[in-house]
Amino acid sequence: MSRPIVLFENMRAIPYVPFYLAAARKDWERAGAEVRIETSPATSQTAAALLDGRADVSWGGPMRVMLHHNADPDCPLVCFGQVVSGEPFVLVGRKPIASFRLADLLDVRIGIAVDVPTPWMTFQDDLRRAGIAPSSLDRAPDVPMAENAERLRNGEVDVIQVFEPYVDQAVAGGWGHVWHRFAGRGDMSYTSFYTTRRFAEEERATCRALVRGIAAAQEALFAETADEIAGQVAGYFPDIERPALARMIEGYRSSGVWARSPELPVDTFVRLKASLLSGGLIDYDAPYHQVVDDAITAEALAG
Repeated sequence: MSRPIVLFENMRAIPYVPFYLAAARKDWERAGAEVRIETSPATSQTAAALLDGRADVSWGGPMRVMLHHNADPDCPLVCFGQVVSGEPFVLVGRKPIASFRLADLLDVRIGIAVDVPTPWMTFQDDLRRAGIAPSSLDRAPDVPMAENAERLRNGEVDVIQVFEPYVDQAVAGGWGHVWHRFAGRGDMSYTSFYTTRRFAEEERATCRALVRGIAAAQEALFAETADEIAGQVAGYFPDIERPALARMIEGYRSSGVWARSPELPVDTFVRLKASLLSGGLIDYDAPYHQVVDDAITAEALAG
């Protein structure tokens, strides 16, 4: 077994169920990694914690790694192992809609998810590709997702961009309806592991073990029932009842949010990067192999 490591979770969130499943099943331990999960003090500090030594490896969006490379082309951060491949954000409206099109958003007031940068970056890119200017939306003042959910419930907005548990709360409560799951656009490398290049080189066995462990969890994620998975990860979400958690898990799994294997392909990375470039979050077109150490996953899966 390799030395114990601190693995930072970006934040406690339903889209990260595969990581919690790996921990609950002891998949990383069996793969040879001794992991202590700690929660980042803020999503904006997750990458910084790797650079200053507070954590060894994190999980979170490759967006953060590209943001750091944008500020410093010699940034030592690298991604490996895709886990959340499709986007977990969803458009939830007050009224049901028969056949959603992005053009339908031109006639409503919308609350955008601003808790982290990626959901708006990918959303605005979808709009541009559909020939719709992002500025043409009737966008409510920015507030956190929890407040947008209350706005929707109170009729102050017509549709909101949120992830779980807000989607299920709205639908189960009868005051929200799923309009659009952004995961439908396909894989785009939403969440991976990342670390410093030095750690990836000096602690190669640990990185490979992390990949093997998450691969085992990914296999279980698609082999077991949503209720069985909910039972294993329920301890991470004490405020969510198990039937609701199972519904959220099934919704994400069936819509393509979670990767079936830890490969992080070039095309999905490029799709994410394109949205960050078009939205102006970055202006440096960082090469794939500068940001992603895909050899770790290849080595891990090869045995």
